[in-house]
Amino acid sequence: QVQLVESGGGLVQAGGSLRLSCAACGRTFVNLEMAWYRQAPGKERELVATISRGGSTYIKDSMKGRFTISRNNAKSTMYLQMDSLKPEDTAVYYCAARHYLLQTYHYWGQGTQITVSS
Repeated sequence: QVQLVESGGGLVQAGGSLRLSCAACGRTFVNLEMAWYRQAPGKERELVATISRGGSTYIKDSMKGRFTISRNNAKSTMYLQMDSLKPEDTAVYYCAARHYLLQTYHYWGQGTQITVSS
């Protein structure tokens, strides 16, 4: 089992920045592929970014240049740096993890709310 705990959410004005953290425990972090998802009110959950065991990253096009995903294996923690935030970034953000041999993210955090005011 893996426990994921997000932190860093909150209220920010448009154009501002926030950094989310996702701390993992219970399994060897270096064996986990990690991701950030988000879900806005009335919308489906969408993928925001992923980071592999080796540090390769993917950022959804609409967030490229504004969001940065990273991980610190020594601290078993993943991060999402969010800059130039927009009201449409308002959502609950979730971190997710999967063992590198599996295809589906099957470990999820509880979610953290990000609200961007205009």
